[in-house]
Amino acid sequence: MLRSPILPRRAADLAPGLFVLIWATGFIVARGIAPHMDAFTFSALRFAAVTLVLGLVALAAGARFPGTGARWGGPLVAGFLMQGVYLCGTLWAVSRGLPAGIAALVGSLQPLMTAGLAGPLLGERVSGRRILGIVLGFAGAGLVLAPKVGAADPAGIPPTALAVSFAAVVALTLGTLWQKRAGGGGDVLADAVIQFLGGLACAVPLALLLGSRTIDPAPALWFGLGWAVVVNSVAGILLLLALIRRGAVAGVASLFFLVPPVAAAMGYALFGEALTLVQIGGMVLAALGVAVASRG
Repeated sequence: MLRSPILPRRAADLAPGLFVLIWATGFIVARGIAPHMDAFTFSALRFAAVTLVLGLVALAAGARFPGTGARWGGPLVAGFLMQGVYLCGTLWAVSRGLPAGIAALVGSLQPLMTAGLAGPLLGERVSGRRILGIVLGFAGAGLVLAPKVGAADPAGIPPTALAVSFAAVVALTLGTLWQKRAGGGGDVLADAVIQFLGGLACAVPLALLLGSRTIDPAPALWFGLGWAVVVNSVAGILLLLALIRRGAVAGVASLFFLVPPVAAAMGYALFGEALTLVQIGGMVLAALGVAVASRG
């Protein structure tokens, strides 16, 4: 059980769908702020603000922080990977031309990695039905990615940005598994605050070494920062942590297959990021995969 009640019982059934919507908007924020601030400086500001806001919430809620330094290690490592490496890498990839829907699709490949590692690392049983769903999702992702990798047209997928996005998802997978193995039993609010400290420890050096000193203080930047802090980070990550605690980690990871169609639709409506019929078919196949993986 969670020591800090994040999800009321009546809202528990709505939590997966709400998580999908919140997570999808994160890729839209990445696309929207790209012209105004570099990815690493934005991430450092975001993590600093989230740590402050979430820390105040945790104190007001009476969250119990670990009393020893050793107990901080688990959530710090998870945060470095899940928040720091994953979000910095994804934001950088989108700022380098990776469409929001494609970035979300790469993120949806996490269940394949998770299912392969959850058994040997966590001792979870992954059913044949779930494996079949994950394979279908991976096949759908291939249909979306293969025709456009390296293409010169506006819908092309930059290979370097795609590689960085993939590496970021590997970090997210490892962070999710680490959180499940090493972070269980603690106060979820306290763990979240410590995780964002871990993310900050990743983003600040990247911002200092690779960030740009040029900032365009446009309204879109401040709106995106506020949304990323309050909705994507505070609400989204707490939902993710709560969902991980409520069930098997591979089942939670399968929710990421639902994010790409939502992000792609938002990207098309806001930025004109179009997909071919083959790519749309791949999105449908990926969605079918999550339907199969989520049953039983």
